Amino acid sequence: MILRRFWSRWREALILVQPETVVRWHRAGFKLYWTWLSRHPIRPGRKGVSVELRELIFRMVADNPTWGWPRIHGELKMLGFGISERTVLRWMRKAPRDPEPAKRWAAFLSNHREAIAAMDFFTVPTLAFGVLYCFFVIAHDRRRILHCTVTKHPNSAWVVQQHREAFPYDSAPGYLIFDRGASFNEEVIDTVKSFGIPPKRTSFRSPWQNGVAQRWVGNCRRDLLDHLIVANERHLKRLLNEYVLYYHYDRTHLALTKGTPADREPEKNPNMGCRVVSMPRLGGLHHRYGLAA
Repeated sequence: MILRRFWSRWREALILVQPETVVRWHRAGFKLYWTWLSRHPIRPGRKGVSVELRELIFRMVADNPTWGWPRIHGELKMLGFGISERTVLRWMRKAPRDPEPAKRWAAFLSNHREAIAAMDFFTVPTLAFGVLYCFFVIAHDRRRILHCTVTKHPNSAWVVQQHREAFPYDSAPGYLIFDRGASFNEEVIDTVKSFGIPPKRTSFRSPWQNGVAQRWVGNCRRDLLDHLIVANERHLKRLLNEYVLYYHYDRTHLALTKGTPADREPEKNPNMGCRVVSMPRLGGLHHRYGLAA
């Protein structure tokens, strides 16, 4: 209507086309529009973090290993950078780590494995939806379990008593590795030092530093606990005692060149024709094999 009011000859500019032509023009225009849009992308959301700002975050993480993300965000805010705390946290997790500390820790574990023991807790659910806490001490040299027990209420006094039972008659190791759990407080550390053991606490969120203990927990779950439901504390103690015997005398280990912690001797089979018998372990979950007499 506006075109007719201000331009009386508007009919002369009209072009009559078929509907198919209009559809073809629309599709061609649609193709051209999205081709242009793909060559000039417009990123949605807030503005991305520049490469210079990322490098600055990585530099702050490397220079200040004890700083958390709120402190780094505060330092960036003082420098005039408009960035959110969550973005700082996300880029901090992507910061490259110095491999030297991990190499030094691995060298320490390898050079002193005959004198190192480790301790840890892991939890087991029960039939009545309760939780039991399994405490164990493992030696690094032959992966031997020095002590293993169960409790419903772990505390520092209980852990101290377990140390006395695990290291009787001056049998304490040269080093003891454990994490920063609430049960391993200052009272436990003082007790460990009184035994003449230098305590070695792992870093925050670094389970790999106590890898021998973590692997034993994984083996115990895969070999035993994942296949049954624990009834109570007495039931779990009996199962763990049986598993420790199986672990020491029957189960072979890659880290021990396919040997066992108790140094099981290979049997001699000169003619390779002897009959092999199987002996069930852990209620038939696993078996040990030997040559028939």
